[in-house]
Amino acid sequence: MKSTGYPRLRVSSSATAAVGQAGGVLLTETVRATGLDRTLSTGLARWRKATAVHDPGKVVADLAIALALGGDALADVAVLRGESGLYGSVASDPTVSRTIAALAADAPAALRAIDTARAAARARAWHLAGGHAPDHDASVGNPLVIDLDATLVTAHSEKENAAPTFKRGFGFHPLAAFVDHGAAGTGEPLAIMLRKGNAGSNTAADHITVVRDALAQLPGHHGRTRGSKKILIRTDGAGGTKALLEWLTPQRLAYSVGFTLPENTPDLLARIPERVWAPALDAHDQVRDGAWVAELTDLMDLTAWPAGMRVIVRKERPHPGAQLRFEDVDGMRITAFVTNTPAGQLADLELRHRRRARCEDRIRIAKDTGLRNLPLKAFAQNQIWCAIVALAGDLLAWMGMLALTDHQARRWEPKRLRLRLFTIPAVIARTGRRTWLRLNQRAPWASLTAQAITTLRARAAPT
Repeated sequence: MKSTGYPRLRVSSSATAAVGQAGGVLLTETVRATGLDRTLSTGLARWRKATAVHDPGKVVADLAIALALGGDALADVAVLRGESGLYGSVASDPTVSRTIAALAADAPAALRAIDTARAAARARAWHLAGGHAPDHDASVGNPLVIDLDATLVTAHSEKENAAPTFKRGFGFHPLAAFVDHGAAGTGEPLAIMLRKGNAGSNTAADHITVVRDALAQLPGHHGRTRGSKKILIRTDGAGGTKALLEWLTPQRLAYSVGFTLPENTPDLLARIPERVWAPALDAHDQVRDGAWVAELTDLMDLTAWPAGMRVIVRKERPHPGAQLRFEDVDGMRITAFVTNTPAGQLADLELRHRRRARCEDRIRIAKDTGLRNLPLKAFAQNQIWCAIVALAGDLLAWMGMLALTDHQARRWEPKRLRLRLFTIPAVIARTGRRTWLRLNQRAPWASLTAQAITTLRARAAPT
């Protein structure tokens, strides 16, 4: 029989200095650099019993790290427990469950405490990042972008508040907000609002709540960053409600929101001269063949809508093989959005709005770090879980922003990070009074990981 080419090894289980998930030290060093460990410990101190061995803040941080490494259940924290040389003392499964239950018993207060800790750590992370922070040089012309989007999470068993969804599934319909890092990186989850499966897609009150929660996560949101339209709220047509736009306008927030055109759209489009249509741009800022943009503001009665709202429409030849839709006009696919940005080329504003598609990537990252499956039965417990999911996303984004700024790895999503960085093999060596983590130099990205760890340690928050 021909050999397969793979070595045939004798396998045994024994004590060894080798460690798994050695690259996860990138996450623990990110926790240390941002001071997240201390802010969580302080914020959750009221939930620590007098005789408790484990700090609730450390338990929450450990769960977030476990999700970043690929876990999707409370029990997956065992991966960290098995590597105490890397992750310290990790609570047992019963202790973790009791901690989550205790936090869920007073969920509003616990969620506020976790969010406050996240906001403080985010402020330090953005300060350390300097020119690589998403709010660096934010201006009216180059605003900080917050994307809103909802997604469906399937429930495979009876869970509190799980309900039928509009896609005929069963589960939950969370609404999330992410700050966009642009082409340089991925993005940070600012807020994840867990909702019933039958929650409406265009519920203005939910959108307003999520925007408020997102703004509270921004460094200096009561001063430098907020106001003067240096923050852009971007969402699809689900957010295109009069109530949301009326709330955003006095907040002095810029917006770019999908918009449903009226029934007389074909008549409106017919009134636009051909010479007025400007060529649209593709994702690379180049002219997109077969796509044009124009403004409809002066052709519509917008007296009932907020002042300063502009309606911009795009027409495009459908891709080959695409079926026409009911709302298509003269064989053209028609889409529209509204914005209160008063200046700028229409093509640039329309491209800025279409880049909201990056939010789909952020949703995918969140689902890769625990949002795909809500593992707990009680709704309040799953709310705590969503906060931990957001925390895991923060750690991944801060890690890239602080330590991988000069490498394409800053844009890597969790699946690639786990394959290339987090699972690097290593051994722990003790010499004298020092403990060394020796990464296997044969691993292709070992040097990148070592350099990133060194960078993070140089930025560690003072004790």
